[in-house]
Amino acid sequence: MTSATFLQFQHSNVRRIEAALDELLPNERLLPTQLHTAMRYSTLAGGKRIRALLVYATGELLKITPSTLDPIACAVELIHAYSLIHDDLPAMDDDDLRRGKASCHRAFDEATAILAGDALQALAFTSLTQLNTSSDQAIACIETLSNASGSEGMVGGQAIDLISTNTQLSLEQLENMHELKTGALISASVTMVAQLQFDKTSNQYQQLEKFARCIGLAFQVQDDILDETATTESLGKTQGKDKQASKPTYLSLMGLEKSQQLASNLYKEAVHCLAKFDEHTDNLRDIAKFTVARSV
Repeated sequence: MTSATFLQFQHSNVRRIEAALDELLPNERLLPTQLHTAMRYSTLAGGKRIRALLVYATGELLKITPSTLDPIACAVELIHAYSLIHDDLPAMDDDDLRRGKASCHRAFDEATAILAGDALQALAFTSLTQLNTSSDQAIACIETLSNASGSEGMVGGQAIDLISTNTQLSLEQLENMHELKTGALISASVTMVAQLQFDKTSNQYQQLEKFARCIGLAFQVQDDILDETATTESLGKTQGKDKQASKPTYLSLMGLEKSQQLASNLYKEAVHCLAKFDEHTDNLRDIAKFTVARSV
């Protein structure tokens, strides 16, 4: 059962990130109006805001104020929004539905969707320049997000995904693909905050990095499970899309029961990583639980 404390944390911080994104995004009345409308349409369309919640929960653990972390939370959500716009394009996953609404290229057109994604990516890095930290820390965050979202991160994972259609991957290959495609940005949501306080060689940083890696993979395993077991209405996107496209998934490789066990094991491993910290880990634990217990 999700704790009342976590529900309060989730509610208040989803409201916080929504307000921060609304303020950061260009007003749709500004030229070019269609581009700015598309950017706002896709970014403010709702969603779980898991990445932003991870930013704020890691900050809570490390006693970093939410206002300090708003630029990081905005940055990861903007990169995520851009990635969803591009993933839905006909040349990629070709999906007409996202978060229960028409995907960006269907609501507008393909050219506008491409440009909206490009602009959101640029705005993410603009957000990081607003960090109220040392210049070295800001540069480190920019480097982390760039690596997580580029060819050795999210975009690289998508490239592997595209060429793996009708291919049977090994478990190691599948995990590598999803560590890049899904896990890299989830990991960056934690590690950008961690590096504001810890050196990358420290045990605390490495435990948080491992925590994020585990829940990033668990999130993808649960996504694969839901793609076959949930409905289009509950998911807010087309159900069964990966199976129809003959894409490799945890279920196609391991079956439902073993996939569920893998998600559970990753959750337990993630929680174990938090044992090094004495307090303020409850919300990180609950986010980890949510990744494997969610139905959307």
